[in-house]
Amino acid sequence: MEENKLRIAGVIRESIVDGPGIRFVIFAQGCPHRCPGCHNPGTHDFEGGYLCSPEKILEAVAVNPLVSGITFSGGEPFCQPEAFYQLALGIRKINPELDILSFTGYTLEELQEKRQAVPAVGSLLEVLDYLIDGPFLEDQKDLSIPFRGSRNQRFIDLKASSEAGEMVLRS
Repeated sequence: MEENKLRIAGVIRESIVDGPGIRFVIFAQGCPHRCPGCHNPGTHDFEGGYLCSPEKILEAVAVNPLVSGITFSGGEPFCQPEAFYQLALGIRKINPELDILSFTGYTLEELQEKRQAVPAVGSLLEVLDYLIDGPFLEDQKDLSIPFRGSRNQRFIDLKASSEAGEMVLRS
């Protein structure tokens, strides 16, 4: 990957299904999980999609007054932790009021283990407000759960969890 660029599958400028409020969604390209029944199978190939500068994304976010939050989806954002971390820092600079949520096929516990070998994973976790973790499991598919596809996935409030010293889940 070129320095300072993200490999993405695309963006949705206004979504109400990828987290609370109106979200600007960035879809990471590349995913090692390849969950059967995945909603975004076109994002699995690590060579697919296109390279995009964080500045281009930040410009699009900055001009939309309706957006209340940013969502990193996939593919797997944690396969590009440094690039998404830098993007998150840019988002915080242009509008600190926007919350940042990331989907991941990893569990929070797996990401916490990965941060030892890949410090950018820890940096990205620290700048996020919310994490929806866990792989999509077709046998646990439940479209009645807000923002998740299967019952095993958790909607974790990372900021509240940090303050409480224990995991805080949102419904």
